[in-house]
Amino acid sequence: MLTHLDDYPIHQTAEPVAHPSTGDRNFYDRYFFNGYTRDGEVYFAVALGLYPNRRVMDAAVSVVRGGVQRTVRASRLAPFERTETQVGPISIEVVQPLRRHRIRIAPNAYGIAGDLVFEARTQAIEEPRFTRKQEGRLVMDSTRLTQFGAWSGALEIDGERVELQPAQVLGSRDRSWGVRIVGEREGGAPGALPQFFWLWAPLHFDDLCTHFDVNEDAKGRTWHSFGTVVPASPPGSGSVPDGEPEEMARVAHRVRWKPGTRHALSAEIGFQRLGGEKWTIALEPVLHFQMLGLGYLHPEWSHGVWKGENVVDGERWVLADLDPMQPQFLHIQALVRAKLRDGQREREGVGILEQLVIGPHEPSGITGLLDPAK
Repeated sequence: MLTHLDDYPIHQTAEPVAHPSTGDRNFYDRYFFNGYTRDGEVYFAVALGLYPNRRVMDAAVSVVRGGVQRTVRASRLAPFERTETQVGPISIEVVQPLRRHRIRIAPNAYGIAGDLVFEARTQAIEEPRFTRKQEGRLVMDSTRLTQFGAWSGALEIDGERVELQPAQVLGSRDRSWGVRIVGEREGGAPGALPQFFWLWAPLHFDDLCTHFDVNEDAKGRTWHSFGTVVPASPPGSGSVPDGEPEEMARVAHRVRWKPGTRHALSAEIGFQRLGGEKWTIALEPVLHFQMLGLGYLHPEWSHGVWKGENVVDGERWVLADLDPMQPQFLHIQALVRAKLRDGQREREGVGILEQLVIGPHEPSGITGLLDPAK
């Protein structure tokens, strides 16, 4: 099956671009964006995923404002053309690779519409490859880039227009591709109880941005970690510094969990540079965004599930009414205030602490599948 991109010198295998290099049903290719006002009044996120071996493409936009999270989502039969990135009312356009992206949400019945532009303020960061096997089976093998930027344009939320100004509306994006568990549950013999510990923290400061992520097993042993500092231009300047990201020699984290939940009450990130200099970043959560709104852990609209050739749906929640220990509400992104101390000065910033803790994690004092922190 030939497509438009086959006319470009981008092939990685002897197959046409429309044919993944693996037949694994869980192969995926995905966009993710988030954005937030500095004062926490509005938080939004956008995602679009392609699952070619499942023949599914899906997308979602979810917005938190006034304590309510609203979602519009859509699913379709996957197109063969990789440049076709529209699902229902949601479309993503790469205006300038690694610099500028446009998201459009056509008017729909679920109260979210808009025309938004994400413009980078840093170079894109390539995170180390994620590879994980369980009981001899490869369950994750993926690559991700992360990038910081600012937003312009407008959102409409239940008919009210919200203008987005780059100086006030920051965010980050990632692109990931490879293999991870998606779609309908597979058959076969039952496996071990699930366990996943994940923190992801892209943070904005005036002259730089920092990024941190970590995966740990039930004993607290790290199987993936990463930390970096990257120079940043002023939001909305239209430029990106030439400086390359500086990868940290070591990273660390300390989380104070809110009793009765698996969500952070506060947290601290530690960086050690190659020369031995140590930085610390204190994080204070301001609001929670449910990743459920983008399909994560959703009992009906999880990623890559076949819903039909062209289906649009939506829902909304009052966040204060949610039980944080229900499995579908474990996965969150917390908007955080950040304080960076580098030994010479202190910077104040804003960003995200994404959290997902399923199953035991001894360093957190969590021993069961779904018991809360004490």
